[in-house]
Amino acid sequence: MSTYEEAGGGIEPARVRQLWHLLEPLHAVLYYAPEVFAEAAMLGYDTAERWPSYFPFRAAPLGPAGGERVASAFYSFSPRMVAEHIDPAWKAASPDDVMKARVRGVDRAYRALFGDRVDSPELAEAAALARRAAEAANTAGRPLAAANAELDWPEPPYLQLWHAATILREHRGDGHLAALLLAGLDPVESLVSFAAIGAASAERFESRGWSAHEWASARERLVARGLLNADGTATEAGHALRRDIEEHTDRLAAGPWGALTAQDIDRLTDLLGEFWVAVLSSGLLPSETTLGIGKV
Repeated sequence: MSTYEEAGGGIEPARVRQLWHLLEPLHAVLYYAPEVFAEAAMLGYDTAERWPSYFPFRAAPLGPAGGERVASAFYSFSPRMVAEHIDPAWKAASPDDVMKARVRGVDRAYRALFGDRVDSPELAEAAALARRAAEAANTAGRPLAAANAELDWPEPPYLQLWHAATILREHRGDGHLAALLLAGLDPVESLVSFAAIGAASAERFESRGWSAHEWASARERLVARGLLNADGTATEAGHALRRDIEEHTDRLAAGPWGALTAQDIDRLTDLLGEFWVAVLSSGLLPSETTLGIGKV
């Protein structure tokens, strides 16, 4: 049996990706819900756009980390953009205050999204299964997953579901960065190559803060490597490299799911469905993201 099979219980990569697709929106409420923005405003953050609160809300488990450390963990964001938001973030509020605010915000958001179902036995059952997987996650070499896993678990099951989704998505994200490094793609190249296969529009990736010159230079480097055509679309080799990256990411994300049986995973998938639909149908999340969900 391979190391992957031992770690992930033999779960198929496609199933690993399906679970990410189901859990990611449950985590992402943190960055889009008006209830969370209200908490951010009370901390003193500008809420006219999402970035002033996005960076501290996501980075707070790392402690009062500076721009360089946060940029290394977030990877595909321009270090200038990270510094612009992180440098003043801890002057407005401490990481501890930010973490308390994000829990309050998600609490309010989940109650608004799920109504009476927030306290349902089905949600509690989903939370217990997701928590079992999250607690089994190996966080070695995964700074964001480790920082979130080190936090105390909230008491209500619906907040445990959110916390588990957060640990699992950061565990996957940390592994994705390892796959990008192995593929030899620097932060801006990772975005250019992803846009080249149609994961999202180049305009959507502009939200990560890279200049037109940096984007063009990365494109030139990828053309020289035979990964992009001159028009910015991916070559056959470019498509193959991105497939390898996504497959490697799925394998690296499989480990936590070894804590669940195949029947447990089937049950969790069924249980998450209505809550996934509730988040997506709320209109909170953008129809196009830089994660490439549904595109790759």
